[in-house]
Amino acid sequence: MIEDDEEKSYLIKMENNLVNKEKINIDDVTFEKVMFLYNSALKEIKTKIDILQDELKLFHNYEPIEYITTRIKKPESILKKMERKNYELTYENMFDKINDIAGIRVVCNFKKDVYKLVEIIEDFSDIRILNKKDFMKNPKKSGYMSYHIILEVPVTFSTGTMFVKVEVQIRTLGMDFWASIEHKLKYKNPNITKGDSKNLVKYARIINNIDDNILTISNRIEKERTKNNIMIEAADSKKDIEPNKFNFKL
Repeated sequence: MIEDDEEKSYLIKMENNLVNKEKINIDDVTFEKVMFLYNSALKEIKTKIDILQDELKLFHNYEPIEYITTRIKKPESILKKMERKNYELTYENMFDKINDIAGIRVVCNFKKDVYKLVEIIEDFSDIRILNKKDFMKNPKKSGYMSYHIILEVPVTFSTGTMFVKVEVQIRTLGMDFWASIEHKLKYKNPNITKGDSKNLVKYARIINNIDDNILTISNRIEKERTKNNIMIEAADSKKDIEPNKFNFKL
């Protein structure tokens, strides 16, 4: 088994192509190799979730996922984030301290689906869960709601296996709608007024209430369907015991 220090050194250096103290240069081949690592990790986790989605639909008649999107953080955004956090611009810091370079977003219909997917992903045997944040139970001040998981995905290359960080965001359709609109509004207008910011928080709460109400309706429908299935099964069982009776009405 590789010791922690040896493994960390291997992950960072990648056959000495990535020197841990090397300064980041987004225009050189080293940076291109780094992005290849993150893209590969994103493909791995996307494939896992695609397979999970197909399995749940085919074997369990359960379709919790509405859609999936992926993205790699732009080089300029990576550097800006590191500068904002006062990190030295080295590959070591980028690997160790920036967790959202590769990101996958899974959008569900209901809140219960979000938590169910979190449980399933936690049970993936070959990934490492580094951190979890439940912004559904504890929304950000902006109103933002989602469930975030920082994990490491094993990616196999010709020279061995490397664990690479990916951020997984799981949220409902309503949460995704709000987050997309909020991002566009603030991106286009970083000096958004306090009044508009308060309104966005209010709308986030309204969408959260809608999510809760829709979930209540879904649970009620599911409960009724389960009840009807039990009654049908009981009736079928009774038929097996008693002879058929026919009621004729004139």
